Amino acid sequence: MDKYYPQQTLEKSVSCSGIGVHSGRKASITIKPAPENHGIKFRRIDLPGTSDIPALFSMVVDTSLATVVGSHGAIVSTIEHLMAAFAGLAIDNALVEIDGYEMPIMDGSARHFTEIINRSGIKQQQMPRWFFRVIEPITIQDNDKYVTVTPHSHFKISCSIHFDNPVIGSQTLSFDLSPENFAKDICHARTFGFIQDLQYLKMFNLGRGGSLDNAIVIDQNKIINEAGLRYPDEFVRHKLLDCLGDFALLGMPIMGHIQTHKSGHDLNHRFIKTFLTRKESWETRPVTVD
Repeated sequence: MDKYYPQQTLEKSVSCSGIGVHSGRKASITIKPAPENHGIKFRRIDLPGTSDIPALFSMVVDTSLATVVGSHGAIVSTIEHLMAAFAGLAIDNALVEIDGYEMPIMDGSARHFTEIINRSGIKQQQMPRWFFRVIEPITIQDNDKYVTVTPHSHFKISCSIHFDNPVIGSQTLSFDLSPENFAKDICHARTFGFIQDLQYLKMFNLGRGGSLDNAIVIDQNKIINEAGLRYPDEFVRHKLLDCLGDFALLGMPIMGHIQTHKSGHDLNHRFIKTFLTRKESWETRPVTVD
């Protein structure tokens, strides 16, 4: 009898709290186990009676500064780092309760979310995981930026970035996703920005929670953070982390090779929209364990 990859959830509930990077407001979250075929959903416990918000592309309401999902007047913002942790650790089903509208940024990476999920323990369920198996290439391009996916035997992601700044420059990373590789090589990579951009955001009452505690901050040709970088190529590792979080909103993992160049939340979500309309280019099915 064929053996399939099982769906997974958490063994027990875990919680954490912190401030939102844009709002500067404190928020607490509790991640709870969920039954098979539940998917990932967000619940605003500060808005009793509002519907749970599925973490799906169709629920995305904004991608200008972060990924925001919403339903019937309730939103949850800046979900990409937690979604990357779910994707990286192969968590299919969970309920995320939150008492505000913006996820806590923690240290600007997915490290804390990864650690508390692993601390909870991961529970295998009875139903098999379903995958999008890519049959033929799909590409979306915007000038020199692009996202493409091609057939592959498992999930692989390659990201490249370029900034006209000597601290970042051009960086490329290819990554075969597994929970072990994600926890070791990707989840620690922090978000980054330029000090002038942070000052500009704060002029418009945004980025109010941004600081050296939750971002790599660059001033012209130097990094301001005293401890420096966690990896020599931490910038592209964080872009890859963001991509994992965005593509997790497909609702199922991909069996294919995703390649991105200079992509961000907006282009990633435009790619997902194109991907879902190209039904001749993929099939959905459970995948057998080798």
